[in-house]
Amino acid sequence: MNHALGVLGVLAAGVLLAVSAAMNWQFGYSLGRSEFDGQIYGAASAAADCLKALIPFFFFAAIRNRMWSQAGAAAVLGVVVTAYSLTSALGHAALNRMDTSGVRTAGALSYQDARADLKRAQDQLGWVPQHRPAQVVQSDIDSLKTQRPWAWTKGCSDVTGKQGRDFCQQFHALSAEVAAASQAQALELRIADIQSKLAQSKQGQSAGGHASIEGDPQAAVFARLVTPIFPSITTADVQTALTVFVAILLEVGSGFGMYVAFSSWRLHDVHAPAAPRMASVSTAAVAVAAPSVLTPAVAIAKPRSSANDNVTKVAVAAAPQRLVAPETDVERFYKERIETQDGSSLTATSLYEDYCSWCEVREKEPLALPTFGREFGELGVQKAKVAGRVRYIGIALRTSLERPEDKKLPALSSQAA
Repeated sequence: MNHALGVLGVLAAGVLLAVSAAMNWQFGYSLGRSEFDGQIYGAASAAADCLKALIPFFFFAAIRNRMWSQAGAAAVLGVVVTAYSLTSALGHAALNRMDTSGVRTAGALSYQDARADLKRAQDQLGWVPQHRPAQVVQSDIDSLKTQRPWAWTKGCSDVTGKQGRDFCQQFHALSAEVAAASQAQALELRIADIQSKLAQSKQGQSAGGHASIEGDPQAAVFARLVTPIFPSITTADVQTALTVFVAILLEVGSGFGMYVAFSSWRLHDVHAPAAPRMASVSTAAVAVAAPSVLTPAVAIAKPRSSANDNVTKVAVAAAPQRLVAPETDVERFYKERIETQDGSSLTATSLYEDYCSWCEVREKEPLALPTFGREFGELGVQKAKVAGRVRYIGIALRTSLERPEDKKLPALSSQAA
């Protein structure tokens, strides 16, 4: 279960790191004057963002090993790369939000203008007097032009007599009606065109998922929620806060996500075998009794023979064997290279140098000095600071450093004997 959670955590942190690195690359690319310069700045920005995710590993590892100078350098480097990544994330998030909200605002304004234009056209259509279709009215006008009063009045430009005036009044009434019909037809075409554009705008907004009259609906909703508490806050303030929050989310998630996800796998454990082999008490006693690994403080007395030897052997064989953990390299080094000696002492430096030589002979990887000092101190050796140097009291080094294959020779000869 822990392994599955760790994998999911690493995947999530990897996504955040990839997004943050892409934003840094784009920000760095925009700084270049040419294509090549943009590629250089983009690569440097992406590398700095990836290094930001590794800084926690280096920093806490240095603290664990008490390497204070490396920890300080890692802290300074982490602050610099995090600040740079934060500025690029802020710039990218602000630009993206402004562009998106600008497009939405422009669309909302265009939609509102179209609605207002539609209302004006509908109002103008309502002002047009009642009329018949333009073609019908035009046919009546053409019929009047064929009558004799049309010629008498010279096309209603020289009206004389009652018959002429009645005729021209009828002609002008038909002309006004045909004009109203033409205007109504033009307004109807305009209304139909506006309604078509509004329908297309609604379809586009629904397909895009932001059918709203607000340029930034999220900021507008937060502004309305916060206004009762902070009356002076504006939508622009909320947009700024949301932009900063998104940038911080990306930087914190990409910077510490990997370290937190890998914590379940205990990467810093030096001695963490998956399935340690356990030795029985009898085996451990034989190992302790060997001459080459005899501890100065422990002596195994040879048992006396008696008549009850067979009973004792049967009781030992029948007793359950307790399991003990295997020895560490530091414990083996202590048994093979250290002897107790009153009035003697060793400096921490000389002890560590002999430990490194011991590891080299046995083809082992030595521990770091702070780690070795901590584990060696757990063995109960008295430690004191003399003349500004750490010394271990009451111990001394053995005279020779035996190879592993040489250790086995006395044991073989004793068994043969």
